[in-house]
Amino acid sequence: MTKSHDQTGLVIIVDDDPMLLESSASLLRSVGLPTLCFGSGQAVLEARLPDVPSCLVIDIRMPQMGGFEIQAKLAERGDDIPAIFVTGHGDIPMSVKAMKAGAVDFLPKPCRDQDLLDAIAAALERDRARRSARKDLAASQSLYDRLTAREKEVMGGVCRGLLNKQVGAELGITEITVKLHRSSLMKKLGAKSFAELIRMNDFMRSQGI
Repeated sequence: MTKSHDQTGLVIIVDDDPMLLESSASLLRSVGLPTLCFGSGQAVLEARLPDVPSCLVIDIRMPQMGGFEIQAKLAERGDDIPAIFVTGHGDIPMSVKAMKAGAVDFLPKPCRDQDLLDAIAAALERDRARRSARKDLAASQSLYDRLTAREKEVMGGVCRGLLNKQVGAELGITEITVKLHRSSLMKKLGAKSFAELIRMNDFMRSQGI
């Protein structure tokens, strides 16, 4: 059975050297990694990239548009894909720039097969984690949006450690009303315990929800 891109990940190779493109793609196919190959920055920017765990293997120096610019343009449009930069003309300042740009790795050309495969494995794992966090955030935002304004106020109070009667005094409502709101908001959020509610609240606050 052929694995889907969701399971294996997708490697997007951008290089203006056709022979290097083919050799890299052949290596990755040999270990079961699907690839997309592009000979220029413009070509990859014009493509509709699959919405699956992915990484970029991208040449830093190419005509018209180099690797740093390509990565930045992809990120601007929402394709914030982990990148592995490769170059035949590397130096320390360039490697520092690559890491500051969020590169997973910076490899010289020609790079060792195992070094490339290791870097790709790390980059795909990073993208899976990024996508998982994005889904968790979207799910939390959707649940939080179901709460009424009062339920959000009650949640804020109890998660600050206030007793029900203290929350009621702060909001100008009765303790019984606080309990009703607390029960309702926990059902809406799917929180089975107060400890789980605290964890959910902490996560949402950390993400700016």
